[in-house]
Amino acid sequence: MKVPIFRFLGLSHLSLLLFAISILSPIQAEAMKSDFVEKMADVSLFSDLRNGGYVLYMRHGTTDNSRADQTHIVDFNDCRAQRILNDEGRRLASRLGNLIRKAEIPIAEVFYGPMCRTRETAELVFPDKHTPMHISNSLASSTNLTSAEKAKMLQEMKKLMLIPIPEHSNRLLISHAPNLADFMKYFVKPEGTIVVLKVRDEQVEYVASIPPKLLEQLVK
Repeated sequence: MKVPIFRFLGLSHLSLLLFAISILSPIQAEAMKSDFVEKMADVSLFSDLRNGGYVLYMRHGTTDNSRADQTHIVDFNDCRAQRILNDEGRRLASRLGNLIRKAEIPIAEVFYGPMCRTRETAELVFPDKHTPMHISNSLASSTNLTSAEKAKMLQEMKKLMLIPIPEHSNRLLISHAPNLADFMKYFVKPEGTIVVLKVRDEQVEYVASIPPKLLEQLVK
């Protein structure tokens, strides 16, 4: 009989979980310990997106993990100080844009973060420039911020979500995983995933997630 490796090493289920959490970033670990339950979008919800009324939160495309953001970025236009999209991430962003258009999901406007990877994702998802595009510092990565700075940023991000959405359309925000983890204890992955949100009574509710591979399946 095969013995699970964690038992072989003398680890209990609890100690194994604690070890897994210890090797994650603080934000990932906190999200892992939360009660958040991820839900995949189904055909019915995907069809409803065509009627509008949702806030869509997209994590930027795949990045070059061999480089990290500098702790304090002075100039958001200086891509040398940041983690940037890799070639796969650029292809992914272009593909996401094509799939959104093929699915005929209406996007009234796009708000994106000022960092290079979110800005480039936005430009590749909507290369034709027909959709109104707005840059917002409230969508910059919250990773290296203080608690007070995060609180202010999240308040500003929520304001973007609460702006009334034009009839029969949706609003798209392109940002980072840590921001959503700070906002609702959900560290969204993989990169390129679209999170569907609904605003009710001034509150932002999680509806479902659409990872890139699921988006391709739903569009077919």
